Amino acid sequence: MAKVCWPYFDPEYENFSNRINPPRVSVDNDSCHDCTLIKFDSINKPGILLEVVQILTDLDFIITKAYISSDGGWFMDVFHVTDQQGKKITDSKTIDYIEKALGPKGQSTEGVKSWQGKRVGVHSIGDHTAIELIGRDRPGLLSEISAVLASLQFNVIAAEVWTHNRRIACVLYVNDATNQAMDDSKRLSIMEEQLNHILRGCEDDEKVARTSFSMGFTHMDRRLHQMLFADRDYESAGVTTTDVDCPPSFRPKIRIERCEEKGYSVVSVRCKDRAKLMFDIVCTLTDMQYVVFHATISSEGPYASQEYFIRHMDGCTLDTEGEKERVIKCIEAAIQRRVSEGVSLELCAKDRVGLLSEVTRILRENGLTVCRAGVSTVGEKGLNVFYVRDASGNPVDMKIIEALRKEIGQTVMVNVKRVPGNAKAPAETRGWAKTSFFFGNLFESRGMNIDY
Repeated sequence: MAKVCWPYFDPEYENFSNRINPPRVSVDNDSCHDCTLIKFDSINKPGILLEVVQILTDLDFIITKAYISSDGGWFMDVFHVTDQQGKKITDSKTIDYIEKALGPKGQSTEGVKSWQGKRVGVHSIGDHTAIELIGRDRPGLLSEISAVLASLQFNVIAAEVWTHNRRIACVLYVNDATNQAMDDSKRLSIMEEQLNHILRGCEDDEKVARTSFSMGFTHMDRRLHQMLFADRDYESAGVTTTDVDCPPSFRPKIRIERCEEKGYSVVSVRCKDRAKLMFDIVCTLTDMQYVVFHATISSEGPYASQEYFIRHMDGCTLDTEGEKERVIKCIEAAIQRRVSEGVSLELCAKDRVGLLSEVTRILRENGLTVCRAGVSTVGEKGLNVFYVRDASGNPVDMKIIEALRKEIGQTVMVNVKRVPGNAKAPAETRGWAKTSFFFGNLFESRGMNIDY
């Protein structure tokens, strides 16, 4: 690694500079006709790019372009963003939240947690116990995990589940019948023992399966990236990546070059565009202790091009082939962890203990494998999204979906969407093919909308 000399910044001077030059944020809806420009500048500090991108990502913004510069002691960036429908950000509460979260008051987390419209992470969950699980993935594992929680009378109020390279990582938030975090050490010990037993079901698993608990707050997606990175899921030794695991249209093209003039390593990524792509890449570079000094992000039709000028925190650049290969593998893994192809099932029903267990059991019994899942609770309703595929790797048969609907019964609202698979022609990559179904007399259908 070639080393570059860095100036020393006294921490006390940095705090003083923050008071003299507080962060500035501008939300501009006039300069561009088809998107909102969010401009941010502040004193530079470690991890600031990830903080900003995480806030924008949590608001479900689509970042179509971005320009990042942080040479010296100042950090400046411009983001071109839209909402999920491709429209400008015009809601006054959302704009006010952006200005508070990125501005001087953003140093305090209280302002972030009190914003009622923010249904991301764990900010609106309340009292809970956080459970982190990681181990070897296998068909029906999520069903077994949720069955253990249901048998111990724990209700899953929020969860994210990712699978990649035959590994599974879960972050779940649970409480008991009193809607309080569980502080009974005996019950927690029983839960941990049973969950570890399930995760270690494969005797030939060389990697450690583990369960951990926390009463605090965490960012789900951030934590899942950290867990899988620490688990070294980017190492595919003994694992053959197939078109089912990662369709060719999703396989990123990544290269690393050296910028001799400025002493940077330049990481270039081109892949199919999707939501949260920039967050996933920046998150991984941060976890690998690389600093992004400059970056350009753009979307060209169905594809995204991203370029990052980086150095390691110790000031070194990437020079050996081994270093470059590891960074490429880690970024590729970060991109693929969130990719799912097949069918997504969106279910809505009255929240209750055992709901997740019941649904995942039915999915398993109908031969469907869950490759990614998200669980949330809004009021008294449980909202579950499952990305599923046929256990044998074949396209999901809609007859199975019909059988699933009959077995779930008339108390659950089900919405089905096809998510992208293999792209056979450029015309097919211009959008995400979507097919939706609305089944039967659904639970509390009055006043409930569903997009087709």
